[in-house]
Amino acid sequence: MPTELEELVTFLHSPQPAVRQIALDNLVGFSTGPNAVIFSYDNYRAIEDLKELSKDKSAILVRQSITTLVNLSDDDHIRKLIVQDLDYLTFLIAKICNLNNSSADIMCILLSNLSKNNKITQVFNIKLDESLNKDVFKSVNAMNCLMDCFVKGFDRSLNKFANYDYLAYFFADVSRFKQGREYFITKQDYDSVIPLQKLLVFTEKYDETKTRREGIAYTIKNSLFDAKKHQTLLEDSDLNLLPYILLPITSAKDSEIDEEDMFKLPDELQLLDDDKQRDPCPEIICVYLESILLLCTTKFGREYLRDKSVYPLIRELHKHVENEDIEELCIRIVNMLMRGEPDSAEIEELPSKSADSDKENSDKLEEKSKESDEEDDDDAIVEVI
Repeated sequence: MPTELEELVTFLHSPQPAVRQIALDNLVGFSTGPNAVIFSYDNYRAIEDLKELSKDKSAILVRQSITTLVNLSDDDHIRKLIVQDLDYLTFLIAKICNLNNSSADIMCILLSNLSKNNKITQVFNIKLDESLNKDVFKSVNAMNCLMDCFVKGFDRSLNKFANYDYLAYFFADVSRFKQGREYFITKQDYDSVIPLQKLLVFTEKYDETKTRREGIAYTIKNSLFDAKKHQTLLEDSDLNLLPYILLPITSAKDSEIDEEDMFKLPDELQLLDDDKQRDPCPEIICVYLESILLLCTTKFGREYLRDKSVYPLIRELHKHVENEDIEELCIRIVNMLMRGEPDSAEIEELPSKSADSDKENSDKLEEKSKESDEEDDDDAIVEVI
């Protein structure tokens, strides 16, 4: 016999709209925690009901049903049930791209949650219908449309109800897959722009939410997991990738870079404004440092970073930021950059934080006996939840 709550779940497919509304009103609060198990009743029939309710004309029903699906999609099985439904995935993306949709942002969160499942790669085959706003969307490709929402709508100028920030986490998760990485680093036919290039402008907008900046940082990092593409990415003047990786970890307080090193830096990092700050989030700084480590996995990448005075920037970051994770990553980068190539000198490392003065830390690097075979120790791609 079904419990009272399980019976309540069955009312989600009642033929009477008022009954469905009452049932949903009462069930939203049970979609998190141990009580969420009630939605598995009758072979997860409620998931189909919630998907149908999310297509309703009532804005309240739509928001409540999507909110419930967002909460439930924390479960791997339920996430799979939703994402493998290609028709529903297409509907969800089309609604996000509907510029009058008051639930667009909560739908972005659902899409972000669904991207934890491998089936999300279906998105690359989805084409949207002709109802798109042609002034905004110049392509019917679903990924291109989502990119346009994210880039053009960050200030609510496209949709007053949405800023599309959570698409950043969706992009980060999609970039875990080879097909996703290829998309972000390949010039698109419809506008002749590399998608990753569109995201870089947001890396230093510290007034934007952490969600947007963090998702972009992981998308950049994940896009660098194919070492064979590093030279192309670093030398592409249109993409101009390196400054956007370095600027978030750089501050105007990084003053002890000598003139010779200063003018080897990318133009964007020379003579910084007095109010230039690092990203305020240490976790995001760590992601950029991990991106630099990935670029160190090839000889070309290491030489390129040396030529661009990346080491002095890392030294200054290490000196000014008190954070164990950042310190460890700085040391690993210096191990890679200062080791020289196979027949060169030993690796030098940044000194550990101590009572030594900043001046002493910047004047001298302390030699370590630590093993330096980390070159092949690639970081795992990180999923963002």
